[in-house]
Amino acid sequence: MGKASRRSRTARTERASRPAPAPFVARPFEGLPDETEWVAMREIVPAATARVRFADGQAPEGAPETVTIATVLPLAWPGLHRESGEVLVGIQSGSASGDTSRDIAQAILLAVAAEPGHPVPTLPLSTPETPRLQDLLDLSAPLEVDVHEGFDFWVADADLDADAKESLERANESAIPTTRVTAAPSCYWCRIGDRTYVRWVLPQGEDEATTALARLHAAGESTLGDEGRLLGCFRSSGLLIPVWEVELSAEPSDFEGPVGQMRERIEAAAARTEPLTAAERGAKAGLTNRQVTLR
Repeated sequence: MGKASRRSRTARTERASRPAPAPFVARPFEGLPDETEWVAMREIVPAATARVRFADGQAPEGAPETVTIATVLPLAWPGLHRESGEVLVGIQSGSASGDTSRDIAQAILLAVAAEPGHPVPTLPLSTPETPRLQDLLDLSAPLEVDVHEGFDFWVADADLDADAKESLERANESAIPTTRVTAAPSCYWCRIGDRTYVRWVLPQGEDEATTALARLHAAGESTLGDEGRLLGCFRSSGLLIPVWEVELSAEPSDFEGPVGQMRERIEAAAARTEPLTAAERGAKAGLTNRQVTLR
């Protein structure tokens, strides 16, 4: 047998011995309480935390009572086990497979298992055997998200040296000012440079939400308040995130009424079942062409 044949056989053997990757899941947070908040924390909120609990019988030995889910951790670590015993998991880390739910569940388990005071710097590839968040967590508890102005939650009560303080200051300076609009779940006002936006994770599936917005846009009803212009939409984790540009001088509280009204219009449009008109089909095509897929 020639060397080339031996190398080819060795390569096939190595590939066959590798664990199969986790299957792709288009809507990885479906089935979790507050699915849209998971997507918002992963994609549009810069600094936030929430606590989750293990389902009965699912907590690893020595696990704390709760785990802190964070938007991001220092150096984009997937997880951190603090000296105090607190476990944190960052869901905006760069590690990703075909199923974000398995990736985050794996980060939780690795962070729990890590020695106190140590991070989880990387994640191995999730496999079909990796549990999902839907298997691991208490599904009766809502995801209550606390939005922070910066990343001081990284350090808790720890004393920082000069380099660490400088790193934290840089992170805080980069944080986009973000405030929740309470008139609808997972709706956030933010200011980026000299422009201001309302970004909102809709609970309907991507196509259903796009169709509802298309009906409103064709009817001239997609404006948020008097001047909030619908710029387009992000797609992430099987959900749609429309983005409106709004008046720079307006405060987040100014959008409680307009968002509440838009929520009613979207829900009514999503409930309609008749075929799209020509104008609505054109509006949907325009919205689809301007959509950007995150991750």
